Amino acid sequence: MTTARSPWRRVKTVEQSMADTDDPGTKLKKSLTWWDLTVFGVSVVIGAGIFTVTVSTAGDKAGPAISLSFVMAAVACAFAALCYAEFASAVPVAGSAYTFGYATFGEVLAWILGWDLILEFAVGAAVVSKGWSSYLGTVFGFSGGAVDVGGWTIDWGAILIVAVVTTLLVVGTKLSSTVSAVITAIKIGVVLLVIVVGFFYIKTENFHPYIPPATDSGSDKASVDSTVFSLMTGAGGEHYGWYGVLAAASIVFFAFIGFDVVATTAEETKDPAKDVPRGILTSLAIVTVLYVLVTIVVTGMVNYKQLATEGGASRNLAYVFGQNGVTWAEKIIAVGALAGLTTVVMVLMLGQSRVLFAMSRDNLLPRGLAKTSRFGTPARIQILIGVIVAVVAGFFPIDRLEEMVNVGTLFAFIVVAAGVIVLRRKQPDLPRGFRVPLMPLIPILAILSCLWLMLNLSALTWIRFVVWMAIGALVYVFYGMRHSLVGRRDRGEKPETVSTAHSSN
Repeated sequence: MTTARSPWRRVKTVEQSMADTDDPGTKLKKSLTWWDLTVFGVSVVIGAGIFTVTVSTAGDKAGPAISLSFVMAAVACAFAALCYAEFASAVPVAGSAYTFGYATFGEVLAWILGWDLILEFAVGAAVVSKGWSSYLGTVFGFSGGAVDVGGWTIDWGAILIVAVVTTLLVVGTKLSSTVSAVITAIKIGVVLLVIVVGFFYIKTENFHPYIPPATDSGSDKASVDSTVFSLMTGAGGEHYGWYGVLAAASIVFFAFIGFDVVATTAEETKDPAKDVPRGILTSLAIVTVLYVLVTIVVTGMVNYKQLATEGGASRNLAYVFGQNGVTWAEKIIAVGALAGLTTVVMVLMLGQSRVLFAMSRDNLLPRGLAKTSRFGTPARIQILIGVIVAVVAGFFPIDRLEEMVNVGTLFAFIVVAAGVIVLRRKQPDLPRGFRVPLMPLIPILAILSCLWLMLNLSALTWIRFVVWMAIGALVYVFYGMRHSLVGRRDRGEKPETVSTAHSSN
């Protein structure tokens, strides 16, 4: 019997991670190309951010400098994307940052990352599905996809989209990609329409001042709603000025979340060494250009002061065009938003299932969940996620949780960037389809830029994040640590297995 290692020293080697993908009972079907991955990346990134977050953040935080905020967020994402590309090409296994962390830092940090990604994808899917529901009413001419039943508000629109998306993902990843490609083409067409039409309504005076002077209102007093950075420096608020630009960068980062979902599908890609890096970098490049162009058009069409949130109601793209008399564009933008948010929900739930699949296959969660269906998908996990997201989005208010998604994602980016450095030193000869240039400068810049964005999130977001991670620590101590597949192998025990016969889920 081998000597058991402590959970802090349990590392699942790259070779073992690759070997575990060959278990017929938990084997995912390889059906995706780099184009499919690019579609997934663009699908999930072009959504809530471009249709809502862009306008409201310009009005509340940065003014015309919102375009600079997007560039800051994009640069941080680009550094992290290069790190994800190398890791995914070297370790083409489902699970993204969770799998990468297991191979470099060990089981405890891998669990933390997995629990962190659950927060990112599940909360993100719930938030976006509620946004989808609100746009549903705009498209079809009613008040929205929510009804009051016995004093309880049920968002049936959010439940509907989660149910449809769950069905598509259970039937097959390739089918999901095909549907995403069609819907993505529609929403990119709408975004291009916004840019082209909006260009003719730009008024150059709306760009002055580019960075509006900081305001000093009662709401700017230091509180848990202030960013950590402003609290550290004693500034308190972050409405306009440089503090506003920095705070806006951390908020619009939500608009870029999703390119890392591409890495979760590495195990289902035909040629992951080449296709995953290409899919990640191509999708990020496309959406960055579109985002910056939209921000320039939006802040040029309407003065930033008119974009500020009033009475709890946030402005959106339709409002901007309405202010310029282009009322016919409202319906088209609403259709684009509905299409955009559909694919965002789809890809976030796809990423969520692959992370839980990897954790279940490692016995950190019940291994029976990792059983794949006759479609070659983790149907049990996908259905479970669908039920949870539908309940959260359909029955609970989840306002202001977007920032929790941001802090969780940024934390994962930091660990992946550090992991690239560690794996280069531990296994320099490991085959890599893509290598981060300028090592270790790029990963270090990724770590520093993500830390910077994290400091510009609110203190309340950090408090919620710490509470979530504490809950995860308890789950690991009472279940994952004792059932770990790597731990069982260390102790010489026979690992739990999943039947090699596919279920009929």
